[in-house]
Amino acid sequence: MCGILAVIGSKEQPQKIKELSKRMSHRGPDENDIHITETGMILSHERLAIMDVNTGKQPIQGTSTAWMIHNGEIYNYKALQQTELKDHCFRTTGDSEVIVHLYEKYGYGFVDKLDGDFAFVVVDGHDFIAARDPIGVKPLYYGRDSAGALWFASEMKVLAEECVTFEAFPPGYYYTASTGFVQYYKPEWNSPEKCTGRADLQKLRESLVAATKKRLMADVPLGVLLSGGLDSSLTSSIASRILAEDGKKLHSFSIGLDGDAPDLIAARKVAEFLKTDHHEIHFTVEEGLAILKKLIWHLETYDVTSVRASTPMYFLSKAITDMGIKVVLSGEGADEIFGGYLYFKNAPTADAFQKETIRRVKRLSTADCLRADKSTMAHGLEARVPFLDKAFLRTAMEIAPQHKMPAAYEGIEKYILRKAFDTPEAPFLPQEVLWRQKEQFSDGVGYSWIDRLVEYASSQVSDVEMETAHLKFPINTPSTKEAYYYREIFHSFYPQESAARSVKKWIPKWQEDLDPSGRANASHVAKSTLHSVKAV
Repeated sequence: MCGILAVIGSKEQPQKIKELSKRMSHRGPDENDIHITETGMILSHERLAIMDVNTGKQPIQGTSTAWMIHNGEIYNYKALQQTELKDHCFRTTGDSEVIVHLYEKYGYGFVDKLDGDFAFVVVDGHDFIAARDPIGVKPLYYGRDSAGALWFASEMKVLAEECVTFEAFPPGYYYTASTGFVQYYKPEWNSPEKCTGRADLQKLRESLVAATKKRLMADVPLGVLLSGGLDSSLTSSIASRILAEDGKKLHSFSIGLDGDAPDLIAARKVAEFLKTDHHEIHFTVEEGLAILKKLIWHLETYDVTSVRASTPMYFLSKAITDMGIKVVLSGEGADEIFGGYLYFKNAPTADAFQKETIRRVKRLSTADCLRADKSTMAHGLEARVPFLDKAFLRTAMEIAPQHKMPAAYEGIEKYILRKAFDTPEAPFLPQEVLWRQKEQFSDGVGYSWIDRLVEYASSQVSDVEMETAHLKFPINTPSTKEAYYYREIFHSFYPQESAARSVKKWIPKWQEDLDPSGRANASHVAKSTLHSVKAV
C-alpha cells in the first residue's frame, strides 16, 4: 500500500528525510507528505491510494497530539469504528485512521485487535509505538544511527547508509521505548503439541472463503495472480464467485516464457472455467537476466529462491499496473501451512512435519512474503494473501499433522485443502487443476528459465572466486556460483554486515539435492498438469 519512514530523536534536516523517503517512491507513487512533531519526531509517507482515495493522505493526526503512518490494510476497520471507536469522529473514510484512535484509547495494548497486514508507527509527544503484522506480510526494518536516533522504514535501502546497525522488525511484535519488543501475537499453533485438531473440511473451506472475501476490500480496480497451481486457482475461484454476486468480472493474470509454459497451460484452463477476464504475459530469459541488478536492489535479498521467483513476478506486476490495476490476490502461504512443497513428502515423522510447517510459516517474512511484497510494490502494486489470514491460520495450523502429511494420502500433497474444495455439485475448479502436482512458481513459468539463469550466473563467477568466497562473504557464504553472483550484486548495493545478516536462505529439507527448485525433488513429475486422483 505505501512506504513509511519514521525517525525518532534525530537532528536530521527534513529535506534529507524527504530525499531518503523518495527511495521508496515506487511503493507509493500517488502522493507523499512529511510531518515533524513539536518534539522533533519525523514521519514521512509515500502513498499508494487504494482505500479512501480522496481523504486518506498520511501522516494522519489523532484527536490531539498523536500522529501515525501506516503501510497495509486493516480489514476489520469498519467493525472497529462501530464498536471500540463508536464515539470517535473520523477525519478520513479509510482503514488506517483506526490505528491512531485505538492507541489513544488503549495505549500500547491494542495491536492484536487489528485484523490485517500492516506496519505502522504512532508518535505522541516523546512517546511512540511501532508494530508489524503477525506473519510479516508487510515489510519493516529498524536501526540506530551514530547519534542514537531510532529509524523505522518499509525498506532497508532507506536505513542502510544512515544506521550503524539495522535489521528486520520481527513479525507479531510491537516496540516502544519503555517496553522494548513485546510479542502480541501468540497463537496456539506455535506449540506443535497443541496442534491436534481434526480435519474439518467444511470449516477449512468456509474459513478460506471468508479470508478471501475481506481482501476484496478496495476503492480501486482489483485482480488475481493466477499461476494455475492449486493455491492461486482457489483464491481466484473464490474471488470470482464473490464478485459475480455483484455483477463484477475478475481480472486474472499469468506469466510464462511462452504459451507452452506449465503454469500458463493450467492458468488458461482455470480462467476459461471461471470466465475471468484473463491476461497472459510473456518474458524472455534475456529480459530476465537484464533486470537482475535492479531486481535485487528492490528485493533486498540474495536468497536464490527469491531471486528466481521474483523475476517473473516483477515483469507480471509491471504489466498489471500498466493496465490500471492496483491490487491483486496471491496464493502465498499455503505450501508452508499444509506442507505442500515436495520435500515434505520425505518428512520422517508427523512431529517433524508439523515443526517444519511452523518454522516455514514463521519464516515467511524472509521468503515468500518478502518476494511477493517487494516484486509487486516495485511497480506500486499491492499483493494480498488470503492464506495468511489470522483466522484461517488458526483453523489450518491447528489441524493435527497426520491429517496433512502426503504419506497419508498416497503421496498427494495438500490433500485436505484439495478435498475441502472438491465439491462436485458446485465445483470450484476443474479436476485436473484441483489435483495438479505442486509446481514452484520459478519452475512453472518454463523450465528453461532456471536452467539458463543458473548457467548465466555461473559463467559470471570464476573458480578462484568460489574458492575464496568465505573470505569475501564470511556471513552466509554462498555455496554455488549462482548464489555468489546474486550475493555480489546485493553487496554492491548493501555492503553493510547488518544487511548480509538480514537475509535467510530458503533451503529444502529431507532430500539429497538441496537446490531450491521443486524439480530437485525425486517425486517431481516433469510438466505435470494432472495429479492422479485416488480414492483415499
